[in-house]
Amino acid sequence: MLALVLLVALPCTMVRARPSLNYLEEPYATEPTQAGSEEVRSDAIKRLLEVFGMDDPPVAVTHRRKQPPQYMLDLYNTVADVDGVTKDPYLLEGNTVRSFFDKLRSEQVEFRFNLSTVARTEKILTAELHLFKLRPQATLVLNRHHFCQVSVYQLLDTSKSNNTQERKLLSSRLIPIHSNGWEVFTITQAVRSWTVDEGSNLGLHVVVRTLGGSPMDLKLIRFASGRNHHQSKQPMLVLFTDDGRRRSTTPESADPDNAQDTAILPQFPMASHESPRSARSLDQAWEEEGASMPCQRLPLYVDFEEIGWSGWIVSPRGYNAYHCKGSCPFPLGQNMKPTNHATVQSIINALKLIKSIETPCCVPDKLYSINLLYFDDDENVVLKQYNDMVAGSCGCH
Repeated sequence: MLALVLLVALPCTMVRARPSLNYLEEPYATEPTQAGSEEVRSDAIKRLLEVFGMDDPPVAVTHRRKQPPQYMLDLYNTVADVDGVTKDPYLLEGNTVRSFFDKLRSEQVEFRFNLSTVARTEKILTAELHLFKLRPQATLVLNRHHFCQVSVYQLLDTSKSNNTQERKLLSSRLIPIHSNGWEVFTITQAVRSWTVDEGSNLGLHVVVRTLGGSPMDLKLIRFASGRNHHQSKQPMLVLFTDDGRRRSTTPESADPDNAQDTAILPQFPMASHESPRSARSLDQAWEEEGASMPCQRLPLYVDFEEIGWSGWIVSPRGYNAYHCKGSCPFPLGQNMKPTNHATVQSIINALKLIKSIETPCCVPDKLYSINLLYFDDDENVVLKQYNDMVAGSCGCH
């Protein structure tokens, strides 16, 4: 099944919905050896990791997994449907979102985040500091102040010749004193400098002042810390990046007018969460009819638990990649969505003008992206979008 996923976009590939690995055996071998099967599986997993832009799968943390930040869960549900298929390719900035928890866990309003998992080749689009503001203590509620000025500074290394200041202002704004909940500050400039020079990452410092500029009582303005408060309120850095992977080249995925199509896909009589046996039965029934059915889309469910990835993937548990199967007989009707090239090839084949020319192939003509929400090796939660992962429809090409 794993190797089949890798071949789903190749033309004229006639495969079962969920085959065993046996179909890769030598033509004259009666039974694959156990070592051979393990080698095939290992190679298939390696190739699948390449599709997902990884060298190795993150270490499974099921026995000690933290709860993903609610922000990341909400973001995933905003951009993806229940199967992970992208609702609208223009909702997400870039194709990767990472969340980092504070590493200092200090009682002071200072924070530091380990960004070692961010590749230097990634383009930093936006970086946000998320702080949870707690309610002021009851004894201080009658304070005459109603707003405060909250400023976020980047700590600088004064030992370097070009730095004469200890900190640099990144973001500053007014916040109601009696409010509570998440406050978000843009710190993109600092994160860009940290990814260029990892040693310059000395952290962030938050300063709270009255409107007159005097220091504010920190008992009145309190932000949750990683040390004393629940994980759901911990300080967090959210980073939006683009890793440079190519965008989908299909016209439909590049056209904003067709963006709504992704919100309702995939549509098929068998939903993606149905039993793998049902998928096999449907495909086998198709074969028993002598491959006489025209080009169409059939189910191809990718189960991450079966692959062994459920330990680090949060959502989805699997998705329906679909595959294209069927004949492209002459004459090609418009319902088969033929290209002009396919039409000409079909005519040449029908007239037997050239013996070696086959009929056109049944292949995906519309592809959609999926989203993966997962834990990396540092237990940071990552949302990543992968292009060309779902066959939206099929045609004769």
